Amino acid sequence: MDKKSNIRNMSVIAHVDHGKSTLTDSLVCKAGIIAGARAGETRFTDTRKDEQERCITIKSTAISLYYELAENDLAFIKQCKDGSGFLINLIDSPGHVDFSSEVTAALRVTDGALVVVDCVSGVCVQTETVLRQAIAERIKPVLMMNKMDRALLELQLKPDALFATFQRIVENVNVIIATYGEDEGGPMGSIMVDPMVGTVGFGSGLHGWAFTLKQFAEMYVAKFTAKGDQKTEMNPEERCKKVEDMMKKLWGEKFFDPSCGKFSKSATNAAGEKLPRTFCQLVLDPIFKVFDAIMNFNKETADKLIKKLDVKLDADDKEKEGKPLLKVCHHFRNVVWRN
Repeated sequence: MDKKSNIRNMSVIAHVDHGKSTLTDSLVCKAGIIAGARAGETRFTDTRKDEQERCITIKSTAISLYYELAENDLAFIKQCKDGSGFLINLIDSPGHVDFSSEVTAALRVTDGALVVVDCVSGVCVQTETVLRQAIAERIKPVLMMNKMDRALLELQLKPDALFATFQRIVENVNVIIATYGEDEGGPMGSIMVDPMVGTVGFGSGLHGWAFTLKQFAEMYVAKFTAKGDQKTEMNPEERCKKVEDMMKKLWGEKFFDPSCGKFSKSATNAAGEKLPRTFCQLVLDPIFKVFDAIMNFNKETADKLIKKLDVKLDADDKEKEGKPLLKVCHHFRNVVWRN
């Protein structure tokens, strides 16, 4: 508490039933307050009896979380900081239109807003309302696309279709920001959300996993550096620069040629063959493979993929199958937000 530069105040805002409280559960679990087995189902911030009975947030609820950042991650924080420990004051606010005053009250005491959008339902009416409220209070938003598990397990979307869905949601959110926000010369500067700069997260609050492009960029920077036999170890600043450059290659109209291991802006190679989009090939493909192997109970393939993704499982977790295994094997680091 005495290190004011390491305190972050965040509001979680969204349309009703887009998964705010469930996602907050996962963040509370990450801070070690509740057990991992209960995360996503406890609704820890729904403290009132009527909230628990109706499964809806009525009053804004605040909770303080403590989190230690790794040394390499500290290089990505451009603001003033004092050590690696951060205190995050998180406010879970209602999503129902009748409780908009609670959202406004929460936004007025916070520095940033985590805008949660169900990637199946997309941007809804109340999403626009709460985002407009955040902009009116001069609160910088970051976007979290929730319920990826539904897109994969229920709708069974292909990688290209899921990318198009994500891209459409990002565009819709930015249209709202452009409509109600100030220009870049204003006091907040540019507040557009962009996966390439880490202000968009993807994941599943129910299953307790989330990622930004940064996590995958770090993985591929390490992989390509090892392939290139680079002996000199990078310092955190050099590594940060390489990761930021890699993030720009993992989104949008960028393509990957597996035959030569190079990135391209063209959708076809020299032979006229169609190239896969980098986001689909390098980000979604590993996730799809893990989901497919686990849900088809292909334990041997699942074990290889989990090991390849460097996911640490204890002895009890390794015995799980189906959705319970999905919850523990997809523990990518939680979404990183901008203040």
